[in-house]
Amino acid sequence: MSTIDFAIVGFYMLITLGLGIYLARRASGSMVDFFVGGRSLPWWLAGTSMAATTFSIDTPLYVAGVVGNRGIAGNWEWWGYAIAHVILIYVFARLWRRAEIVTDNELTELRYGGRPAATLRMAKGFLFAVVIGSIGIGYAMLAMVKVVVALGIFEGLGLDPDSMAVFGFTLDTKLWSVVAVSVFVLLYAGVSGLWGVVATDFFQFFLGLFGAIVVAWVAVDHVGGLGEMVAGAQRLTDFDVLSFTPLEFGGDTLIGWSKTAGISFLTFFSYVAILWWAFRRSDGGGEFIQRLSSVKDEHEAEKAAWFFNIMNYVVRTWPWVVVGLVALVVYPDALAPGGDPETSYPRLMLDYLPVGLLGLVVASLIAAFMSTVSTQINWGASYIANDLYQRFVHSGASQRELVWIGRSASVLLTALAGWVAFHAQDVGTIFTFIIAIGTGPGAVLILRWFWWRVNAWTEIASMVAGLAIALFLYTPTVDWSGAGAFAGPLQAVGTVAAPIAAYGPAGVLTVTAFGTAAVWLVVMFLTTPEPDEVLDRFYLRARPGGPGWRRQQERTGVVPLQDLSVDLWSTLFGIGFIFGAMFALGGAVLLRWDSLLIALVVATVSGILLWRIRRRESIARQARP
Repeated sequence: MSTIDFAIVGFYMLITLGLGIYLARRASGSMVDFFVGGRSLPWWLAGTSMAATTFSIDTPLYVAGVVGNRGIAGNWEWWGYAIAHVILIYVFARLWRRAEIVTDNELTELRYGGRPAATLRMAKGFLFAVVIGSIGIGYAMLAMVKVVVALGIFEGLGLDPDSMAVFGFTLDTKLWSVVAVSVFVLLYAGVSGLWGVVATDFFQFFLGLFGAIVVAWVAVDHVGGLGEMVAGAQRLTDFDVLSFTPLEFGGDTLIGWSKTAGISFLTFFSYVAILWWAFRRSDGGGEFIQRLSSVKDEHEAEKAAWFFNIMNYVVRTWPWVVVGLVALVVYPDALAPGGDPETSYPRLMLDYLPVGLLGLVVASLIAAFMSTVSTQINWGASYIANDLYQRFVHSGASQRELVWIGRSASVLLTALAGWVAFHAQDVGTIFTFIIAIGTGPGAVLILRWFWWRVNAWTEIASMVAGLAIALFLYTPTVDWSGAGAFAGPLQAVGTVAAPIAAYGPAGVLTVTAFGTAAVWLVVMFLTTPEPDEVLDRFYLRARPGGPGWRRQQERTGVVPLQDLSVDLWSTLFGIGFIFGAMFALGGAVLLRWDSLLIALVVATVSGILLWRIRRRESIARQARP
């Protein structure tokens, strides 16, 4: 990188800091101001911020690696979440906004009652904010280190990339520089609250998108155009690298499994049929709910969720995929044994971007990192202030005190994340176990909105069962010879679990999802339901639809604000529109005219049906009391 490139990166960071400090006054009034922007965010800003939170510095590298190893169809690993995210638009967005919560974890004690609900809220608040939050930020730091090393930034600055001496101490140059950037992010995220985070997210997202498009454009031009890229990528791989789905159409069966697909049938099935309802944010969850709770009203929440889906899936997919395909042509060595397709993205940047453009694209990657870290800091701090401090430490805390607790929590999380980054080898296994806790409750998180019978013990059981099953399936991957007296039993457990673990993530996901369900269903029917007073309180706040709340409708005399059947049909048409639009754009970019035509028909028909059903629903909603 040249001096001009470094100057561009530095200028971008100063602009970001200035914007965050300028918005600090918006976050000083109350906890609602600090963590949910005073519920005044416009939908387009909230939607863009949602898209920015899913774009980390290593995301383009990850997609390039997926395309290189498994083809375009391998992206169903994250495309599968689109089903849950379209469900979020029509089924959950309005419910979350009506709940009027500060954090999604606050819903725990709105939906459940008594000591089990309080225990669950405390446990989730500590686990997701302090433990998973800080480890997530620490892992983002390590991802940035990988990119920084690949780009040779330290060599460009004349520094030793491995270590340097400061006041007689030898420091890890790479990690300390990333920690320094994280502290820089803390300066604006900890001062300006959610408004500073989402405002900088807006610029960071579009800068990141611009960077991806620039890399794709320059790289495609280098190989001679899209036609040469498509032909070369297919020629250099022994599987159908260009297929959008691992399916074949035509022949005797009309539709069948492609023998040249880059992913297996079980893997594809688990992504499409299980992933969207089994993962721990099946009803939205986390940072997304923070954004939806921050807009002006329910209609704005629905529009924000729509904007996110379009930007995240329809628009942003293809620059990354194109870079992955170009990399196959330019760097065939990345597919050789020992090669790493993920490093192709920074290699293309260094080899083909001119001075100035390189600085902009590097700034776009730093923007992605800053967006991820600022979101994690603010969201984690909201749990600490709202779900731990105010709920269990000082219930009478003033709003000013809660804002300062939020800022102090931001500092704490950044410090813990720095510790994680320096001890990554020690916490890697622990992090795998902790994440597993969140894998089990997916179905419960959905059902709690629509079925009175789900209680706090149901959710607790799903979390515990998810952890136990994940630990069981993880045992074959560990050498237990050094476990002393436990070595024999643990190795025996690993032998039992090995056939399931051999199926990879798909087998683990399937067994975890259904095994967890078997546990929480039993626990739910063996424990008493929540008291009617608790269920009435939740129903009156959220007013969900469906037959699961008929008793509350009769007790309160209040009709639901949601027509669940209409929302489910809307979801179906919305899924058709999102995937149709995404594959239509992909067909145009990759010159696959048959795919373009089919996808365009699907998107058009789905869009028309969606528009008609939503128009009728809008008229019906206005007539409701």
